[in-house]
Amino acid sequence: MSEKNRYTDEELEEFKALILQKLEKAKKEFESLRADVMNSDGNDTADTSPTFKVLEEGASTLSKEEAGRFAQRQAQFIKHLQAALVRIENKTYGIDRITGKLIPKERLRAVPHATLCVDSKQK
Repeated sequence: MSEKNRYTDEELEEFKALILQKLEKAKKEFESLRADVMNSDGNDTADTSPTFKVLEEGASTLSKEEAGRFAQRQAQFIKHLQAALVRIENKTYGIDRITGKLIPKERLRAVPHATLCVDSKQK
């Protein structure tokens, strides 16, 4: 029996459902992080009251910077998931971009936007 060179349409649908689920969750997390950075939850007295607590202000700034970094990572993750959906539509999903062999299902379930199998990634 010859080795498969692509996943079946049914398998691709399974991966598509997984990716859509992760994409929805990632978008919600991104919006939450973006709200933290933009402080769009509202302007209460904590936003405008004078304060002399330098450490608290520093912690607040650090927290916003950290949320900004997380938001950037989340945006990148969303782009990778969207690219994976395009590969599903093109029926090239799950194919190692270096070797041309199928990436194991276990890896794709763990990292659905993967374009390399573990061996290729380690090289």
